[in-house]
Amino acid sequence: MSEPSTVTVYCASSRISHPEYREVAGRLGELLAEAGITIVCGGGAVGSMGALADGALEHGGRVEGVLPRFMHDLEWGHPRLSDLHIVSDLHERKRLMIDRSDAVVALPGGCGTFEELFEAITWKRLGLWSKPIILVNTRGFYDPAVALLERAVEEHFMDDRHRDMWQVVEGPEDVLGAIRSAPAWSDDAREFAVP
Repeated sequence: MSEPSTVTVYCASSRISHPEYREVAGRLGELLAEAGITIVCGGGAVGSMGALADGALEHGGRVEGVLPRFMHDLEWGHPRLSDLHIVSDLHERKRLMIDRSDAVVALPGGCGTFEELFEAITWKRLGLWSKPIILVNTRGFYDPAVALLERAVEEHFMDDRHRDMWQVVEGPEDVLGAIRSAPAWSDDAREFAVP
């Protein structure tokens, strides 16, 4: 693909997960900022989400947050973002985040991150969205998820070609290369969406 200008990053707000997750998020923020890439994220101030934004902002990057109104009312938003979009609910948040991006990157996280990631994979499978999906496998976090996706292919719930929908990288330094080299994905993917 051509050089991305905007990348959506799915990540977590946990303050008590292993510190390496926040370190990786901060480093990814730095790298995307240095590459002149705008980051779109969930807009939170803490955990990996906060570290991602802080890493980018400290290196002159642009970070756009997308925060549901109830989270804004709870004052969960990051106070220094370049732009903060307040939306009505989580559904609108997910749609705006993916619509604004040239690629999505999933850092380790909980059920919210899983939901965002698997929705992106589903949209790609159905030809509704065709851009790169990168999983950053810090501490082997995504090994079980990749094994589950592989099992879905092996059991013929997905086609062999669906393996090209995502790329797995070990660290933040590998993200931009994976986005640039991701296999092209055609809008005609729905022709083989059902094996």
